[in-house]
Amino acid sequence: MSTPTKPATTGPASEAASAPESAYGYRAGRTLPLRVELVRQLKRRRTLVMGAILAVLPFVLVVAFAIGGEPEGPGDRITLMDTATASGANFAAVNLFVSAGFLLVVPVALFCGDTVASEASWSSLRYLLAAPVPRARLLASKLAVGLGLSLAAMVLLPLVALAVGTVAYGWGPLAIPTGGSLAPGTAAQRLVVVVAYIFVSQLVTAALAFWLSTRTDAPLGAVGGAVGLTIVGNVLDAVTALGHWRDL
Repeated sequence: MSTPTKPATTGPASEAASAPESAYGYRAGRTLPLRVELVRQLKRRRTLVMGAILAVLPFVLVVAFAIGGEPEGPGDRITLMDTATASGANFAAVNLFVSAGFLLVVPVALFCGDTVASEASWSSLRYLLAAPVPRARLLASKLAVGLGLSLAAMVLLPLVALAVGTVAYGWGPLAIPTGGSLAPGTAAQRLVVVVAYIFVSQLVTAALAFWLSTRTDAPLGAVGGAVGLTIVGNVLDAVTALGHWRDL
């Protein structure tokens, strides 16, 4: 006499075990594309205001030179500022020189420090995560767009300055304060190197701002904290009495 076999169970437990881990058609790599995040950030008012400030700076310097006359250095020493009106290339170099210390720090801290904290303050971050967008992809997309906008801000300033300087002072070689000059093509390449150097040097500020942005829901705190710590670091780096402690 054969032993009766038990029918296969088709209850909720077996159905849950055989269910797929994610919904059909869901691909984590397709959530929150970079272009979507980029468009969202470009439409932000702070992005437009920051771009306008950087674009207006060359016009302010042109007006300042027109009112105050030719820039003059102390004594017989010739500085980069003295050559600002020599050509459009010199004017672009001067704009980078006067803005690299502080002004270009602000867009980096703004674009990288405001991106997550602002979403958290608006309570819209939870909806992005419920989409569902993986946390790693969300942070990677926001950091990539923040760095891209920071680089765009650093490129915008010399481009506008070069155009404004060329109209105001003409197209010509880059006059070097120590003597000699660089051809316009060579000068353009050197300006690209300078922009790349400034961008790399600001990566610490970008990382600090982005980290603070993930730790607070106050955008001003993340941006201001990154700018403040960067300024403090630059001040301490200028104190030669600290010796090797400045390298820490």
